[in-house]
Amino acid sequence: MTKPTIGVQMMMLRGKVGEIGITETFKKVKEIGFSTVELSQIPMTEENVSEIKKCLDELDMKVCATSASIKPLMPTMKMENLRDDFDKIVADTKALNCKYIRIGMISFDCLGSKEKIVEYTKELNEMGKRLKEEGLELYYHNHHVEFAKYDGEYIMDIMAKESDPKYLGFELDVHWLQRGGVNPLEWIKKLEGRIKIIHIKDYRIAQTIDMSGGMEQIMTNMALMVQFAEIGEGNLDMKAIIDLAGETGVEHIFIEQDDTYGKDPFESLEISARNLRALGYEDRF
Repeated sequence: MTKPTIGVQMMMLRGKVGEIGITETFKKVKEIGFSTVELSQIPMTEENVSEIKKCLDELDMKVCATSASIKPLMPTMKMENLRDDFDKIVADTKALNCKYIRIGMISFDCLGSKEKIVEYTKELNEMGKRLKEEGLELYYHNHHVEFAKYDGEYIMDIMAKESDPKYLGFELDVHWLQRGGVNPLEWIKKLEGRIKIIHIKDYRIAQTIDMSGGMEQIMTNMALMVQFAEIGEGNLDMKAIIDLAGETGVEHIFIEQDDTYGKDPFESLEISARNLRALGYEDRF
């Protein structure tokens, strides 16, 4: 039984970092009440890494996971990746006194081919082995695409089967599990022992639908009624999820709301924090 910390995935604040800078963004996260973060979509320049480290020291905060990819998400995309920038990514992660590196998404050119998915997973496994030699651990974060099936198996099942638990763990995102048509609680149990980090964001169905346009447009709008939501403002049983996370050995939980639909993301974080406090989890912040 663990007592997972609850913090913030900084991806949802990337716009704020651009507006007010890293230091002010970290100060606001701490002011709302959170002390742990996961880094994603903040450029890991030497200057930014130094500023983040300073924030951690001054605000008594902790980076629990950094982000990377095995290779660019698309062949034409320029981005830091473990194939080409292994030493730098390792150095940045260690500089922040962090031991977990998470892969945010499968490379898009792997989708549509079971063989490429297996090949990609084997590379994840090998990269995880290299990272373990550096004292670090590798985790893969799911979306809903991993619940497409090949020969009756989910991509997620294939990835779990084709990798070694010693070298690859999973960062389950409960909203994307729900959107993928599976039960988040069942998957937390299923991958017990391979999960140290999870993402929470609620799953909400919008209350109204835009009925302008013809039937085809209305059907498109219906698909958009599935929304990301603040914790406690949607349909997921967050108390059951958080409690089960503790029962299965999860160490860190991060709030990650991909879209706040025009609402200031700090306001969304405050709503999530208020609802988590009401559920009795303030001591996890």
